Amino acid sequence: MKTLFSGIQPTGNLHLGNYLGAVKNWVDLQNKYSCIYSVVDLHALTGNITAKELKDNTLSLAIDLLAVGINPKKSILFRQSDVVGHTELAWIFGTLTPIAELNRMTQFKDKSEEQKNNINSGLLTYPVLQAADILLYKAEAVPIGEDQLQHLELTRVIARKFNNKYKTYFPTINPTLSPIPRVMSLNASNKKMSKSLGEPSYITLRDNKATITKKIKKAVADEAGVHNLLDLYYYFGDAKKHSTMKADFEANKLMNSKLKEELTKELIKFLKPIQTKIKHYEAHPKEVEKILANGAKQAQKIADKNLKEIKKLVGLI
Repeated sequence: MKTLFSGIQPTGNLHLGNYLGAVKNWVDLQNKYSCIYSVVDLHALTGNITAKELKDNTLSLAIDLLAVGINPKKSILFRQSDVVGHTELAWIFGTLTPIAELNRMTQFKDKSEEQKNNINSGLLTYPVLQAADILLYKAEAVPIGEDQLQHLELTRVIARKFNNKYKTYFPTINPTLSPIPRVMSLNASNKKMSKSLGEPSYITLRDNKATITKKIKKAVADEAGVHNLLDLYYYFGDAKKHSTMKADFEANKLMNSKLKEELTKELIKFLKPIQTKIKHYEAHPKEVEKILANGAKQAQKIADKNLKEIKKLVGLI
């Protein structure tokens, strides 16, 4: 099977936007590709995060991934910083990447606005490390959302530059787009669901019944907001009920309170088995650490082989 790579930052608990937009697809792809998934803690250092937050978030994210169905028997799951080679390859790629390419990255501009007091060089070179994450394993597929296509295209540009300068080594990378469109915020229906908009904007996989009920009850119910709630119900609820509520909405007969009540019920039901697994892994953190350590060993074996070949091509050995 072809190799697929994807990484996710440990910036807090997974929310429904993360799940529908990326992780659900990760789970499904395990049967189609040789999957390598990473908790990219080095990337997280570019944000405003403390050492304790980084450590705690990394473990909790690994637990969330395991709880939703990332299977260490099918996929390699590891912590980015546990594998030597990512940063070394990023340096090599950095010598091939024009500053102009990095300056035009939308994410750099957005992040610079979000953290005006911490516009570090890591934010600028983030896509280079991302390219190294992918190409260190000679991945041929990357599951992404449409908003990440710009970064993937830069990865493809870097691979071509390397292949043209030294030797054709890296394969062509193809995006595996998530079949689910962008999930919008509960409290700002014109914006993507995001932790940066505050807790009322999203529902995490760990939210309890009372929290879910409160967040859905307070969700924006303008036209776009109701569309968003209906979309969420479509993914988690009953197909026939969804069709009925959608028809009622189009006929101006839908009661928003009924929609919110039904959605709340379905979300609680969906999350219950996931939360049971989360509790298990939280009670057995050594089991999670062992999975990450075993994943790092598998990833390191691939990384060592490929990096040795890359360094020979570049002239470092």
